[in-house]
Amino acid sequence: MLACIIGRNVFGQFKIRQWTGLLQVSNTFTCIGHRTTHPLPLFTRGLYGQLCPRPVASAVLGAQSFHWSAQRLKKRPQEENPPKELDLIRYDMRDLKKAPKPALYLGLAGLIPFLSAPLLMAVSEVYLPEVAFAQVAYGASIVSFLGGTRWGFALPAGSPAKPDWLNLANSVVPSLIAWVSLLFSHDITQSAIIVIMGLGIALHYDLSLLPTYPSWFKALRTILTAVAFLSLVGTIVIKHCYPEKRYYTDN
Repeated sequence: MLACIIGRNVFGQFKIRQWTGLLQVSNTFTCIGHRTTHPLPLFTRGLYGQLCPRPVASAVLGAQSFHWSAQRLKKRPQEENPPKELDLIRYDMRDLKKAPKPALYLGLAGLIPFLSAPLLMAVSEVYLPEVAFAQVAYGASIVSFLGGTRWGFALPAGSPAKPDWLNLANSVVPSLIAWVSLLFSHDITQSAIIVIMGLGIALHYDLSLLPTYPSWFKALRTILTAVAFLSLVGTIVIKHCYPEKRYYTDN
């Protein structure tokens, strides 16, 4: 009988020490998770004086642990970067469908002289100098036209592009490049390369340097310039790959 009483006392002291440590940790966690003035008792005394976990307190502790875990695992929504001034792929190309129908159709129709020349020579498998010169001359006129549009954009009152030396001088540069390209008409390769440079400079002006146009116009300008560039490169390749045939001879 005495041995049983001593065993119970030793077991009770061991359980009291064990549950007291858990009680301190649980009360600390409870105070951090929820600011309460009267924390809920987590334990109750059993039949022989030992501390036993209270079911409600254990459920609250488990809910708190789940709450903190859910907060740690919850992903913060990623904020989308604001539109940049020059971002053709993500923003400007989406606005191409907003382009006015006349501007869209006339712009695409303007590619016919660019595309027809290399297609004709590729189908006939001969290089035609007259057709190639007609393509380069048309490209020079387009380069000059692009400079004129910038001039006209700076003249109206209230335009974001002021008619100052920078805007008007940059508007004249494409016309000078087109004129220089025609001076090298005896060598279509050099003339075509100068026209390509003029198209690239005009596109650079419209997209980055000077006050920009609407997004749909920037997207349209980029597509038209890329197709014109490829057509001129195709003419240069055909000149070096196929035999030359002239429609008009000196005799």
